[in-house]
Parts: sequence; C-alpha cells; structure tokens
Amino acid sequence: MSKLVKLVVTVPELDADNLRKAIGDADGGKIGNYSHCSFSVKGIGRFLPENGANPAIGEVGKPEEVLEERIEVTCEADKLKNVIDAIRKAHPYEEPAIDIYPMLLED
Repeated sequence: MSKLVKLVVTVPELDADNLRKAIGDADGGKIGNYSHCSFSVKGIGRFLPENGANPAIGEVGKPEEVLEERIEVTCEADKLKNVIDAIRKAHPYEEPAIDIYPMLLED
C-alpha cells in the first residue's frame, strides 16, 4: 500500500490541459485502473510582481488578476518529486503555487 497525498496547483485557464497532461504523464492522478484523473475549479488568481520578478503575465509593480484553474490530483508519495518536477517544467509561471496535503487513506 502506497501513501497518498493530494496535490493542488493553480494555472492560467489556457495552460490547464497541458499541465493536467504533464501531471498524468508523471503518474500523478492515478486512481486504480485510471490515469490522468483530476478535478478542477475555475477562479481568479491575484498577484503583484515585485522587483526581480519575471512574470509570464503582467508586469512588475502592477497588481494582476488572471482567470485560473485549480487542479487537484491524488499522487503516490513516492512519485511526488517526479510530479512536482513535471509541474515546474510545464507551468508558465516562474513560481507556481503548489499545495500538498497528506491523505488518511492509503492506495
């Protein structure tokens, strides 16, 4: 039985399909005999790029709002590093927000 975690990441809507594929290809979102499983909710992400930032959207010193998707997947803990590496490679932001929560159930 593998330990499971819930991984949550937000991404601009236009990049969501590409990021979901990258996560699934790295073995995130696997549930039983199904792969690439995820749940998404749309919302608005807000941020203020500070000096030294290289924002993919917006510009330094100006508050920004972006239509984003919050993507949630389950992930085996021993595959988490590969999934995070895939997210960082596929995500358009230089600093993607990634949340990881322990799950009480095991695979």
